[in-house]
Amino acid sequence: MKKSIYIFLLLIFLVACSTQNQVATTTEEKNNNLPTKISDTVRIANDKLEYEVIIYEPGFGAWLATRARPRNFYSETYLKGRNRIWVAEWNNRTLQPLRFDPTLYEMQINYEYQTDYGYEVNYMIYNYLVFFQQTYRQSLGGFVPRY
Repeated sequence: MKKSIYIFLLLIFLVACSTQNQVATTTEEKNNNLPTKISDTVRIANDKLEYEVIIYEPGFGAWLATRARPRNFYSETYLKGRNRIWVAEWNNRTLQPLRFDPTLYEMQINYEYQTDYGYEVNYMIYNYLVFFQQTYRQSLGGFVPRY
């Protein structure tokens, strides 16, 4: 049975607000003007460790491809340290929906500190939390996220 770490932030209102209406007069113009879109779903799976990360977030795929530091830029120890602090704060905020926006903190992140998830899982969680803090102007744990 696979254990999963899921970060679900389906922010439909962001997608609706960011959709641009384009008017094309012919079918040919419609086909030529379609924008290329990077997927908003990022999935990292490691069958050996039996863990996976699935992130549904508008704009995260593009941000990861263009702004995130390359793999192996940070050590795994650094990523684990930041993830530990940020995930603890995230989970704390999910338990306080009257104090923190429940549309931002919909569900807890099932991140067990003593489990060795491997570099890739820690890298993806770290980058999602940096993206989240920069995009939504949140501060999880007092660190200014690097990018």
